Amino acid sequence: MSRYLRQMVLPEMGAPGQARIAAAHLLVVGAGALGVPVLQYLAGAGIGHITLIDPDTVEESNLHRQPLYRMKDIGQAKVRAAAQAVARLNPEVGITALVDRLTPANAPALIAQADLVLDCADSYAASYTLSDACLPAGKPLISASALGIAGYVGGFCGTAPSLRALFPDPPDSGQTCATAGVLGPVVGMLGCLQAQMALSVLLGLSPSPLGQFIRYEGGRFTQFRFDRAPENPGPRFIAREEITRGDMVIDLRPEDEAPHKATATALRIPGYGETGPLPAPDQRLVLACRSGLRSWCAADALSRRWSGEITLLALGEDN
Repeated sequence: MSRYLRQMVLPEMGAPGQARIAAAHLLVVGAGALGVPVLQYLAGAGIGHITLIDPDTVEESNLHRQPLYRMKDIGQAKVRAAAQAVARLNPEVGITALVDRLTPANAPALIAQADLVLDCADSYAASYTLSDACLPAGKPLISASALGIAGYVGGFCGTAPSLRALFPDPPDSGQTCATAGVLGPVVGMLGCLQAQMALSVLLGLSPSPLGQFIRYEGGRFTQFRFDRAPENPGPRFIAREEITRGDMVIDLRPEDEAPHKATATALRIPGYGETGPLPAPDQRLVLACRSGLRSWCAADALSRRWSGEITLLALGEDN
């Protein structure tokens, strides 16, 4: 137990707290700039088991903000390189590495196995998918996002409102780290905050991080609580395999972006939303695009002239 003596001496921890941490199973979605400090500090703390899911490989452009990886890891699946690094850091921590995307199809089963979920994907499609699955399951969700020199961390679901309660509207920017850039220390701080909030939830510390929102911008932190925020309905994300023959599918991507449509029978209408054909009254509409942003914006515009069921499909780089 000498490994954990410096944290076990804390009155908030002790032997009972260390035992709770050692028994915990966490789901970490994303092995990038947020996931790296999360993995390092939670593995260092002695988390019992981590399931890690990410579809990407290590690239040289990752290394400035993902110091868990080395030059020799370039080209390797991130989850496998991360699992090897975690094993070197603390061989007592079990880790399941999944080279896969988090989708509405696989999220419920992954969440059911975990005591707590950490959203490190920095993708609003993944964030809302996780929130929508964590809320009915009663599982705590620690979600973070970073862009440029700003970002946030929040504790959702479990005993707190969901992500939709705080962010009911479609995002106003489609920028990513690749297009807008990000500073490594900024995203590293936010990942460390995620790890601290996760440990606080596992230890039952008060006040609970669930229902707390922390924003970092311009060199300073601001925070507030949203414990009583009302839940907001909104269009849900689905997986490609959840599309049915009766659905009306609109692919918002132009042909030069995606030569192959979301489905063989999908209608390709990039400007769909305020105008365009409407589904039958009892038909479900599926709006497909790369990240989910155009789908959400189209759903927002369409809701003003159609009250039927609208779902969103984020296809990623899958053409």
